[in-house]
Amino acid sequence: MSKRDYYEVLGVSRDADEGTIKKAYRRLAMKHHPDRNSGDAKSEEMFKEAKEAYEILTDANKRAAYDQFGHAGMDANAAGGGGAQGFGDAFSDIFGDIFGGRGGRSNVHRGSDLRYNLEISLEQAAHGTETKIRIPTMDKCETCHGSGSKPGSSPKTCPTCNGHGQVRMQQGFFSIQQTCPKCQGNGKIISHPCTTCHGAGRVKHHKTLNVKIPVGVDDGDRIRISGEGEAGVNGGPPGDLYVVVHLSAHSVFRREGDHLHCEIPISFSVAALGGEIEVPTLEGHAKIKVPSETQTGKIFRLRSKGIKGVRSHDKGDLLCHVVVETPVKLTARQKELLEELETISLKDGPRHSPRAKSWMDKAREFFSE
Repeated sequence: MSKRDYYEVLGVSRDADEGTIKKAYRRLAMKHHPDRNSGDAKSEEMFKEAKEAYEILTDANKRAAYDQFGHAGMDANAAGGGGAQGFGDAFSDIFGDIFGGRGGRSNVHRGSDLRYNLEISLEQAAHGTETKIRIPTMDKCETCHGSGSKPGSSPKTCPTCNGHGQVRMQQGFFSIQQTCPKCQGNGKIISHPCTTCHGAGRVKHHKTLNVKIPVGVDDGDRIRISGEGEAGVNGGPPGDLYVVVHLSAHSVFRREGDHLHCEIPISFSVAALGGEIEVPTLEGHAKIKVPSETQTGKIFRLRSKGIKGVRSHDKGDLLCHVVVETPVKLTARQKELLEELETISLKDGPRHSPRAKSWMDKAREFFSE
């Protein structure tokens, strides 16, 4: 009977990271562990199958060989489906990290992901842009090529843990797995450390990257740059860089999804008599016809003058919120004219100020109750 695909066994995609694989295996191990399914041969077989897939896919070297050659690239020792390690060891392997262990399996680790906060303007977000960023990172030491040892020497297998990075201690019925105190979990001893990285295999430096900002990117969106995170440990793959976009406050517009909002102040006379005003957009200027008797709070919508989001098919709108501006620093003549207007308006108040009359009527009803 041919073996099932390891990714299919665990129910993960081929580009799944180690955390996703570990989570999938933990779920299957809990479900099919022999202690919970005594005498169930099918569950026992599924547990062995999941354990074998987990061991291959969480070992960077074995996984690379499997991805390239399939099961043909795995010999009997590498597969180790139901070997001498046993159910207890498999369980402690996946759950050991909960109690401070490191898995005791492979000393090859993927590099850490990095996050970079990038602030851009609304215009840059709307039209897209390309910018350079400079980030601090841990990269592979060029002197020792990541081994940590001085050129001409090489790391030695730790005699305490035999390269596993873990030691096992028996306490009654329990077998406890701990990080090897001799090599600190690395599995190797560096007798002659590299003078550049001092045995770490990685050095800190800054690198400059070009980042393409897509059209319509919004505040909080993340741009993933694969392989630009920290270098892996002991030949492990590098992590990724996540550029998190933040939009700086704009002097005119406020973004809400694909729509833009702006506040348009108009004069008392334009609000009362009507007129035409010019408003800004991200593509230049546009004109709005203001009808007579326009009140504060009136919204004028300019179709397709907003932003086309990253996942949108069409542009949003620009919504202009009218604010009738009270005149200030009046001259004597202006005050005289306004007082005259007020005197004339009072003769037929309800006609000229319907909202004020309505409000007064409601106020009278409230106090008469």
